[in-house]
Amino acid sequence: MTDRSHPAGKPIRTAITDEDGIDFAIIELFFFAYRDFTSDPDQILSDYGFGRAHHRVLHFVNRRPGLTVAELLDVLKITKQSLARVLKQLIDTDHIVQLQGPRDRRQRELYPTAKGRALALALARPQSRRIHAALEDSGATERALIERFLEAMVNPELRAQIDIAPAKTSGKSHGDH
Repeated sequence: MTDRSHPAGKPIRTAITDEDGIDFAIIELFFFAYRDFTSDPDQILSDYGFGRAHHRVLHFVNRRPGLTVAELLDVLKITKQSLARVLKQLIDTDHIVQLQGPRDRRQRELYPTAKGRALALALARPQSRRIHAALEDSGATERALIERFLEAMVNPELRAQIDIAPAKTSGKSHGDH
């Protein structure tokens, strides 16, 4: 609740600009691009009562079947408590199965089900169409340049988590088993 007993500051009537080298134009483009990039999946997810956290879990479990809960926590940078609720819903609705690790019984490996794979693909298709259309509309001929730019936006110590080729980081089989 706002404390109205103090006089309000003087309103600033001019827009913030690129003061101190801040690149507001690119920041704003990221806001709008992200809003639209997530809008189609958000609509699909709402039909399931799911949100963006469910989308991220489905994405990474489908990209890296056999990913452990600990590895997923590391990739998503969320708390166990946050993941537990989302994961329980995805398991209860038969989108993901959780299996005991073959070497360490305390370890839990996550795998998509056919239902989970279908939903992950349904969420990715409109995003992929949007990316392809944007590349075509912008005349971007150098996809690798865009990939390098986006990778450079990731904290350097976390770049190893980027999974352009699914088998690159997990070392696990990526079959349907």
